[in-house]
Amino acid sequence: MTRGRFITFEGIEGCGKSTQIGLLADHLRAAGRNVVLTREPGGTPAAEAIRAILLDPAQDALSPTTELLLYAAARAQHVHQVIRPAVKAGAVVLCDRFADSTEAYQGGGRALSHETIDILRNIATDGMGPDCTILLDLPAAEGLARTRSRGELDRIEGEPLAFHERVRAAFLAIAAREPERVIVINAAASVEAIAGEIGPRMDALLCAEAQEA
Repeated sequence: MTRGRFITFEGIEGCGKSTQIGLLADHLRAAGRNVVLTREPGGTPAAEAIRAILLDPAQDALSPTTELLLYAAARAQHVHQVIRPAVKAGAVVLCDRFADSTEAYQGGGRALSHETIDILRNIATDGMGPDCTILLDLPAAEGLARTRSRGELDRIEGEPLAFHERVRAAFLAIAAREPERVIVINAAASVEAIAGEIGPRMDALLCAEAQEA
């Protein structure tokens, strides 16, 4: 059986990840591919329960370390129960956020130790990493404006602008460090223009990897 692929979408709040990942899923399914669409934190019943805690504005007493450990626990279950089995079965797994978000939010945003984050990433993922990452880049102020226009903010969305600017800078640093994996897309473009850029690039990636296999 041909190994599947693991593609992640990353970016700050309001960058349009959920819209674009859904459009890519539709595009790939129309081409006959088996697609598993999932998200972090979440993707399993246990991880969704953790998500509810992490995003609840009432949980304002959570320490940065507690937050980091909860994200790692959710990810470990997600990889074990959903991502690894789906990839092994030959599916294209599209995931809304993964370990890069931890480096950006808890490392860049919360200023937690990168050594600690790396240790927990290795434990939680058990070596599982994305084949390709789409980073939807947008100025933090614009992303927050989009988010606020949708109504009530969750615990992470409600952080101040400076926090989200640090998060964006951390995402761009990851992209600069791993240009072979991370594709940076201008999220200020129209929904149609962004989808029109992502779809063909993913088609080319999947076709090239299939030929190599």
